[in-house]
Amino acid sequence: MLAARNSPKHRATRLRDSERTRERLLQAASREIYRSGYQSASLDTILALAGVTKGALYYHFESKEALGHAVVKEIIAPDVHGKWVRPLQSVKDPIDALIGAVQRIPVRPADVRGGCQLNNLAQEMSPLDAGFRKRLAIIFDAWRDAVASTLREGQTHGSVRRDVEPADAAGLLIAMVEGYGSLAKNAQDPKVMKAGIRNIVGWLRSLRAPGNRRRG
Repeated sequence: MLAARNSPKHRATRLRDSERTRERLLQAASREIYRSGYQSASLDTILALAGVTKGALYYHFESKEALGHAVVKEIIAPDVHGKWVRPLQSVKDPIDALIGAVQRIPVRPADVRGGCQLNNLAQEMSPLDAGFRKRLAIIFDAWRDAVASTLREGQTHGSVRRDVEPADAAGLLIAMVEGYGSLAKNAQDPKVMKAGIRNIVGWLRSLRAPGNRRRG
């Protein structure tokens, strides 16, 4: 029996179970933080959502802070990467790619009610916790760098205006996306976000080089 418990197959099963438990905790924590904010997030609610014990929580995360940091790194960062970094890699037309990313911003009532999880945490925790601030800054920097890089590439190929400063334009895009998201959340009205998307798309189109403005 002891040999069976120490077999490679049994160890692999335990490892998979441990990984699944950790993933359930991360997903549950992400949902609870999104709903209540980090400071008000309840560990008991997270445990109930994940269906695990407090011992399992502290086996994987030494504190609530460590769990919150992991949510930023392993849930929020990949989400932003999937929406704003990966779609801009190796694109034929940077403006089309950026417009597509903006037009894919969720505008369902539930999305508008909750706002952007990245921005929510930045607003709540950046003034209070350097660990959160630094981790969130990495995500914002990667987003800004991806937008600036694709605009710079567009300038190289003549599809983006030469007078555009890529880093400044990237920062403005992020500010508009998050600003309209905050306005829509405060109004609890998807129409605010939809109007914002139209305005952002119009601005992006204005970044096209003169010979490319008929497109998009």
